[in-house]
Amino acid sequence: MPMRKTLTNVVSFVVVVGLAAGYARGSSAAGSLTVQDYLDIQQLYARYYQTIDAGDSEGWANTFTSDGVFNTNTRGHDALLESNRRGGTNRPLRHWHSNLVIAPTAEGANGSTYVMQIDITTKPPSISTYSRYDDKLVKTPQGWRFKVRQRSSDTTIVTTR
Repeated sequence: MPMRKTLTNVVSFVVVVGLAAGYARGSSAAGSLTVQDYLDIQQLYARYYQTIDAGDSEGWANTFTSDGVFNTNTRGHDALLESNRRGGTNRPLRHWHSNLVIAPTAEGANGSTYVMQIDITTKPPSISTYSRYDDKLVKTPQGWRFKVRQRSSDTTIVTTR
């Protein structure tokens, strides 16, 4: 129970900081984001990971622009859809993303986040992988979408043996 309360407090803090940063930026002019933009982008990230965890390949592909790119080698809606379908559905993993940083650009926004894949079949659940994503986002008539998502190993972790 204390862990749940701590996680709730951390998530609440991150949301408040994100809102404050968005409010400080103010207008929707090129190169800046509104509070609503920050909220919509945060929802895009949540939808991205929830669709993966649910095995919803179509929903996942729809978080990208029609010509969106994933990991430099998968481009466009049909290729994204097929790539995700090959990965399987209803996987026993849950994605946990944190430390989301959103920065306005002239084209939309850049985003960066750390991600852990948690294997929920182990007791207790265990971290199966960790990585970092660096993203280019654009605002479309359907809302914010990923234009480019690049996954990489999390190189911020230093190991000593």
